[in-house]
Amino acid sequence: MHSMEEKKLLTKNFILVAVINFLLSLVLFLLIVTIASYAVNEFGVSISIAGLISGIFIIGILTGRLIAGRYIQTIGSKKTLFIGLIFFILTTGMYFVSLSIPLLLLNRILHGFTLGIASTATGTIIAQIIPDSRRGEGIGYYSLSTILATALGPFVGILLMQIFNNYMFIFLFNFVLAVGCLLFAFFIGILVDPSVPKNRSNEKGFKISNFIESKAVPISLVALVVGFSYSGIMSFISFYSKEINLVKAGSSFFLIYAIVILLSRPLTGRIMDSKGANIIIYPCLALYGIGMLLYSQAHYSFMILLAGALVGIGYGNFNSIAQTIAIKSTAKHRLGLATSTYFILFDIGLGIGPYMIGYFIPIIGYRGIYLGMVLVILISMCLYHFLLGKKKQKHHSKHFSEVN
Repeated sequence: MHSMEEKKLLTKNFILVAVINFLLSLVLFLLIVTIASYAVNEFGVSISIAGLISGIFIIGILTGRLIAGRYIQTIGSKKTLFIGLIFFILTTGMYFVSLSIPLLLLNRILHGFTLGIASTATGTIIAQIIPDSRRGEGIGYYSLSTILATALGPFVGILLMQIFNNYMFIFLFNFVLAVGCLLFAFFIGILVDPSVPKNRSNEKGFKISNFIESKAVPISLVALVVGFSYSGIMSFISFYSKEINLVKAGSSFFLIYAIVILLSRPLTGRIMDSKGANIIIYPCLALYGIGMLLYSQAHYSFMILLAGALVGIGYGNFNSIAQTIAIKSTAKHRLGLATSTYFILFDIGLGIGPYMIGYFIPIIGYRGIYLGMVLVILISMCLYHFLLGKKKQKHHSKHFSEVN
């Protein structure tokens, strides 16, 4: 029985959904690094408003995730994915006609909304098709698709701006990627959506439990704080690396970050499946904090690159393990809600970060901001310990003594 369950992780459906998620995420991260400078250069807005245009996308994502988590339960994850992707293509094309700040802000929200629906559907499909005994490993492999996009998105965005110096070309490139997502979706095989309990009278009307999975909330709160600390690197790296005259190292930061995660992610997932989450989470947050400290004090290229490696091991692996914790604690038929709950809170952290941090940059500068984020990471570690770490330690010790 166990060997049957051990089988088949990288199925055709798994690979297709991971590719779709990669392309969706690539569009997201490509735009996050280019849209702020587009707003400054084309419309002459302030850095703070540019931060808002970059981050307001997240409000759309959150709304999309709330809706998707709810409707995956009723119409299934595959139909939800198709609906999300069709509207994602439309809103990706609307950047060509968003020729004023109000229109750009509106389209950022709508674009985020469609991405929220599509990416919640992909995350749910993956949670449905991974064997239970290999959850950590499976989520680890799947989330490499997002990580690759996190690295390649900013890298490709900056590269396209340098080569073409034309934002319309970037919008066209994104449109092609969006169409690619839908084409891949047609090849996804039949999915068996987990059966929902027959008595669903309690799901009618407005109830928080119809939109949020309470069991996924503790780890998702930790992810919110961690996401907030990371958003500063993502949104302001081009400004910071210019200020400290390390532009070349700055553009390689995400490349190093991705390579380190590609090497470590499958291993950390396996360790989690066999030894529990704590053995990964605590060291990851500690390494992430050290990486952020080094990043804040960078005076040489090697410091930025080493920071990229440490942030990759720390932040990168925290993310997939946290996502696994969220879905592991949830009933099968509520996987869509657990996935959306995790990402809603995580995205709130990523979304409010650039806007709030934007206000403090003129006061304490970029170095001051990143130094402050070390404290935020320490807070996330304490939060994890009190919400989950202590309980998981007890549970694992008890399980270990029972096995022996």
